[in-house]
Amino acid sequence: MIKDNLNTLGELRLVLRNEKGEVKKDITVPNIITTAGKTHIASRMEDASATAMSHMELGTGTTTPAAGDTTLETIVSGSRTSLTSWTASTNTVTAACTFGASVGTGALTEAGVLNASSGGTLLAHTTFSVINKAAADSLTVSWTITIS
Repeated sequence: MIKDNLNTLGELRLVLRNEKGEVKKDITVPNIITTAGKTHIASRMEDASATAMSHMELGTGTTTPAAGDTTLETIVSGSRTSLTSWTASTNTVTAACTFGASVGTGALTEAGVLNASSGGTLLAHTTFSVINKAAADSLTVSWTITIS
């Protein structure tokens, strides 16, 4: 009997910089690929009719993410931002996004990847220790999804 296990794993790196570009915080955390996200991946293999992932969003929720999540727990208003890049290599894809000055400010504790500028499918969701993003700061997020 042939048995193959297909797994999806995610990890993101968050780098907070001040207005001078100096690193204030640099962390890497795992995430969960949601059930809706896995369905989205499968549908893209079938016919690519599902809209590609295109945005990231920040929040202040602290509840541990679950497979059934479809939104962030507590969205920071105005934080949904278009991806700056989406690249693929052997069994991985990496989405990158920069939240510039005055975008997504506050005591941030969660993030997600979505396929629309509002609403949409939540591919991945994570929580992390607080990142205090001031109005002049920028936050770069690199989100890597590995299929193994």
